Amino acid sequence: MRSLVGLDREAAKNEFAEFLSGKAMSSSQIEFLNMIIDHLAEHGLLNPAQLYESPFTDVTPQGPEGLFGSEQVDRLIQILASVRQSATAA
Repeated sequence: MRSLVGLDREAAKNEFAEFLSGKAMSSSQIEFLNMIIDHLAEHGLLNPAQLYESPFTDVTPQGPEGLFGSEQVDRLIQILASVRQSATAA
């Protein structure tokens, strides 16, 4: 159902609040995260493999590794898994 209606934009932003908290981000990093939030708001879910496809690779051809360290990439994937898990539990 969520894939049909998407995820509330504020809820999507809240999922990334801790990730963003207290960190200085480059404009490319912010653009990448906003694209994730937009996708979640429109589609409700995002498979981590999609981070390595267009439009995400339009920002950085290497996917999230081109912008974030390995710990941050792991955290992004954890957040997406959490969104998926809460969607299937609802």
